[in-house]
Amino acid sequence: MDTSHIDLLQDWDAANGVARQLRVGAHLTSARDGYLHHGIYVGNGMVIHYGGFDRVAKCRPVEYISLRRFGAGVGVTVRPESEAVYPGHEVADRARSRLGEDRYQLLTNNCEHFCAWCVSGVARSEQVYRCLRNPWAGLRMLMALLRGMREPAGLTASA
Repeated sequence: MDTSHIDLLQDWDAANGVARQLRVGAHLTSARDGYLHHGIYVGNGMVIHYGGFDRVAKCRPVEYISLRRFGAGVGVTVRPESEAVYPGHEVADRARSRLGEDRYQLLTNNCEHFCAWCVSGVARSEQVYRCLRNPWAGLRMLMALLRGMREPAGLTASA
């Protein structure tokens, strides 16, 4: 299930069935307008993510969120991790160890940095690197983030 896309717009029973197929410690992404949001699946239909500015103007800490809310109406994709150092349960434990952390920084400590650290021990963000290499891409992503902050906060609130 390394590259599959999971549509969570289906009924809740079917979504729970999909959640049972996910491996604990899976690095998940969910498309947003102009960027990908990242989280770690920790079982029982729950994801730990760096809330950051995802869909809200107030920065949120590392927190639990339901898989359905993490998908924000567009579903999730399991990101293959060729550089994974830790097994799934240890990835989930690493994510849990940072619950409540409130040091979000878009360029140096965002949701992708968080997930990369959980999986490989190295905090990095390919999205940030792409934006720094291509300023126009960075500007488009920044505009998407600003638009996303004006959307209702209820889409990604903690469950």
